[in-house]
Amino acid sequence: MDRKLLMKGKVKEAYEFGRDLEFRFTDNISVFDKVIPTLIPHKGETLCREGAYWFERAREMGIKTHFLRYLPPNGMQVRRVEIIPTDRITPSSRSFLIPLEFICRWYVAGSLFDRVEGGDLSAAEIGFASGHVIEYGEPLPEPLVEVSTKLERVDRLLDRGSALAISGLSSAEFDDIVEIVIEIDRDISRRVESRGLIHVDGKKEFAFDEDREPMVVDVYGTADEDRFWEKASYEEGQFVDLSKEYVRQYYRESGYKDRLYLARENHKEDPAIPPLPGDVVEQTSRIYIKLYEMITGEVFASRA
Repeated sequence: MDRKLLMKGKVKEAYEFGRDLEFRFTDNISVFDKVIPTLIPHKGETLCREGAYWFERAREMGIKTHFLRYLPPNGMQVRRVEIIPTDRITPSSRSFLIPLEFICRWYVAGSLFDRVEGGDLSAAEIGFASGHVIEYGEPLPEPLVEVSTKLERVDRLLDRGSALAISGLSSAEFDDIVEIVIEIDRDISRRVESRGLIHVDGKKEFAFDEDREPMVVDVYGTADEDRFWEKASYEEGQFVDLSKEYVRQYYRESGYKDRLYLARENHKEDPAIPPLPGDVVEQTSRIYIKLYEMITGEVFASRA
């Protein structure tokens, strides 16, 4: 059915669906806030089905979300909320997207390790004893929840005060959301560990409903939003990523990430991101399918 396109994001599109929205997940892929000029076969469908899987689980846990139903093969019907400019958000605003991303980390990996290695974070600042020598991949003493912007061109990390200021959240509302994030992540870890995965980190987005109660929006627990490692490989001291991290690593090794970040530091135009070679595309597609099967316990068969 043809519907009116309302928003075209980096990897998904939003269409009018009566009073609600239809999210359609494309085969586009993005890293470092850049859309790669390459499609990944089956990516959109696996992400959509993973998202629906976790939303159904949230419903069982009594956690509010915007999810209403799965629309095969790569769509879902969700509740509509407003996107309000940050300078117009008030403590009484309702039914709007909270302009923050909540990143919950359980292991030292990715950009967190980069910041530690670069001297931007100390061991004590992320929960270790002062002077502890941090190694890549070690579990954090406690889950670390960080917050970044959501509606800016390039995401940036925020301290608690700045997050409250731009979102209109009270301290109690902020703490309630953090509790939901940790509750969801603990459930993800329990459910995927039995299928041979370690849940390393992930991000969540939220909105307020008409009663100003938080509900989880977008999707979570997928290869785009979260990082997963193969449990057996981790126990042998190896880090096998089943997530978009495989693609990020390709651009790190090619030198593109360094060129991109140097341009941004010098306030220059971003260099164009090159397409992925065929072998990387094939492996990335296999990763998305494999992760879907390990998360859900189902054999992937495209519904296209």
